Amino acid sequence: MQDRAGRTGRHIVVGVDGSLHSEAALRWALNQARLTDAHIEALCAWQYPMAFGFTHAYIPDQGGILSELSQETLDKTIAAATDDEEPPADLVRVVVQGNAAEMLLQAAQDADLLVLGSHGHGTLAGMLLGSVTQHCVHHARCPVVVIPAVHRPTE
Repeated sequence: MQDRAGRTGRHIVVGVDGSLHSEAALRWALNQARLTDAHIEALCAWQYPMAFGFTHAYIPDQGGILSELSQETLDKTIAAATDDEEPPADLVRVVVQGNAAEMLLQAAQDADLLVLGSHGHGTLAGMLLGSVTQHCVHHARCPVVVIPAVHRPTE
């Protein structure tokens, strides 16, 4: 199988948002990639915040601040998931502008696996807040692995 970048072999897409949940998902995907000789695409999506009602004048993100923050989030999550060791050479870092669920589904269109963290919202919160993970589970063309919420012990 050949992916969009022309690489052959297995392809795992992982959603990264800087949370402990996405760190756990990336850590799991890195282990799975080692076992299956797959390459990983770690994706962090961002979009402009929605504003309703009266707001101050909007100044476009000319400096790419949101994109830079997303890249920083992605880099920090990769460092945490690899325990600050060198990540695999075939790990691809992707920062995109757009709705996270749609961007993940697009990236995973030709993937063998989509790996996401679960934020652990209860049923009511999940219904009220919506869920990137839930949307991807229902609409992905490939298998989706959902890593359950993790909690770090307090020191």
